Amino acid sequence: MPAFHLLTSISELSGVGSKRKLILNDHGISTLQDLLYYFPRRHLDRTSITPIRKLEKGMVATLIGQVETFGEKSVRRGKLFQVILSDGTGILTLTWFNGVRFMKKLFKVGDRLAIHGKIDWYNGPSITHPEFDKLNPDDDPISTGAVVPLYPLTNELRSIGVDQRVLRKMVRELLRSGLAIPELFPDPVIKEYKLISRQDAFKQIHFADNGVKLNNARRRLKFDEHFFLQLLMALRKKSIQLTGTKPLPDIGPYFHTIANTLDFELTDAQKRVIEEIHDDLKKKVAMNRLLQGDVGSGKTIVSILISALAVGNNAQVAIMAPTEILAHQHYESFMSLLDKANIPCALLLGNMKKNERQSILRGLKTSKIPVIIGTHALIQDDVEMKNLGLVIVDEQHRFGVNQRLKLLKKGWNPHFLAMTATPIPRTLSITYHGDMDLSIIDELPKSRLPVVTKVVEPSRLSRIYAFIKKEVASGRQCMIIYPLVEESQKSDLAAAVEAHKELNKNVFPDLNVGLVHGRMKSEEKDRVMQDFASNKIQVLISTTVIEVGIDIPNATVMVIEHAERFGLTQLHQLRGRVGRGTDKSYCILVRRNITETAQSRLEIMEETNNGFIIADEDLKLRGPGEFFGIKQSGFFQFKIANMITDGPIIRDARKAAFKLIENDPDLQESQHRLLREIFLQEYADQLEMIALS
Repeated sequence: MPAFHLLTSISELSGVGSKRKLILNDHGISTLQDLLYYFPRRHLDRTSITPIRKLEKGMVATLIGQVETFGEKSVRRGKLFQVILSDGTGILTLTWFNGVRFMKKLFKVGDRLAIHGKIDWYNGPSITHPEFDKLNPDDDPISTGAVVPLYPLTNELRSIGVDQRVLRKMVRELLRSGLAIPELFPDPVIKEYKLISRQDAFKQIHFADNGVKLNNARRRLKFDEHFFLQLLMALRKKSIQLTGTKPLPDIGPYFHTIANTLDFELTDAQKRVIEEIHDDLKKKVAMNRLLQGDVGSGKTIVSILISALAVGNNAQVAIMAPTEILAHQHYESFMSLLDKANIPCALLLGNMKKNERQSILRGLKTSKIPVIIGTHALIQDDVEMKNLGLVIVDEQHRFGVNQRLKLLKKGWNPHFLAMTATPIPRTLSITYHGDMDLSIIDELPKSRLPVVTKVVEPSRLSRIYAFIKKEVASGRQCMIIYPLVEESQKSDLAAAVEAHKELNKNVFPDLNVGLVHGRMKSEEKDRVMQDFASNKIQVLISTTVIEVGIDIPNATVMVIEHAERFGLTQLHQLRGRVGRGTDKSYCILVRRNITETAQSRLEIMEETNNGFIIADEDLKLRGPGEFFGIKQSGFFQFKIANMITDGPIIRDARKAAFKLIENDPDLQESQHRLLREIFLQEYADQLEMIALS
């Protein structure tokens, strides 16, 4: 047997010829190391197998049975493929609607299958598009008593004869070859966090002796993945701490002037957050802080007061918002209070008249404009600021890393405050914002009433419209929202436009009904929103362009059409556009094509107004990638780690990574050499981003 090492080509394993090599390469398996990291998607343990007679609708089950019959059937929409399975206790129907021609080649009567899926009930138990694996006699957990790995398989792999048996044979050959898998961590780390060795972890994840050892292997491999990501966060934070900046220590007169003119009292949470931010600003190290707050918690007033504090220290402040509507909203809010302290403030957008734009640019260059609010227009090359000391980015997850960096480079290491109205579950915060300090406004103003939320059928729309007329007659306003998704923007836009025509003509003929959507020109959008803000428009038909930041205290009713098509967090953000005044407010979710998952979302919306509870539930329903738009962040996709369920492991990995960087910032000690080597290989792009920032 040849001497193997981690970077040996996969073709060195027996049975891997040129054709198999190409297909395996396409699946990310080029080296023996890649094969080691091709983890089983799950394991088949004889103690977890459910007899068919004990299956119930809705349960997720693993079972083993024998193929009795199979074949295709013609149905109204085409063809489907079915397999009838038995295990001696009952009969189970398996159904596939895709790949019928290929599926026919996979089975023969008498095949033993391991099946996993959610149970439906159509004249008996059934599973649609189940996960399945053929079991050969040596794979059968009942006869061997083993925990059997079940690997991800594709039709392409099966077409070249790479099935479960072949994959297990390849991995077994690799593990029995004497391949040395070097340890990443020194002994103190292994002992402190009770980790098994890396060598044992790979052996047990593929061929576990028992469930306990399998769990220990999972924990070790998850720890490794989380550790490297936290190591990146620790380096980012360290790089910020090593970079000097101008401190902004004084409260200054402007802060007190504005605070004393407020006609409400700040909540304890707002006061605490302001103190946390001010403590950062006093230091000669640039602040790097994330401010989280539920909708309506009062982040804007915090940002205004902090901006006034910065101006009191002779610094300029730049506030960047993701949309022009939100930038306008911030400008109005800032101006209403900064005026009281005689602080000049300007709004910079991409479509401004040349003379107006040039005047603002001159003011920024000379520091005559200390506070500037804008969109991406702020990061244009011709925008120069004489003394930029504080950058505030609202809804920062909507901006790319490079966009944030371009704004920060307008000053000399300015302090940075990111704000979000999307409550982020703690495991996501420490994973994706682990380099940032965190402030949370976890308290709503006492005057803020919870929004009454109801899920209704379309048949009740006439009653809803009557209720809207009643609210408008009392001087209040309403918004009706239509979804807009990329795959069908034109049809969705048409739905909003047609709804506007219908409602304006036949439902609310005596009211002013406005329309706003993303394809309107900025001037037109601004005019409509201004008319709505001044109550010239009583009913506003809109797509989701009003999702964030719009503050119309007089709006008390929101109707969301096709509510099932929205994510939980987006529904909560939309709901946050009403209930901003002192009147009781309502959010009506109109469901049409409902699914089980969508129904779960809508029920959660009815049950709670707490954004942090909603964020946790949304994360469970959608997963971290979809929840957080993580693809734009540049982080690699975990192979085995899970941000939703790995909370304790993440905390251990974070503690270990930050302690390591504190003691050995450049990973130069001999015991950290392999860690450094792997880290540089995996994170070259992210390290370059640290150097840029």
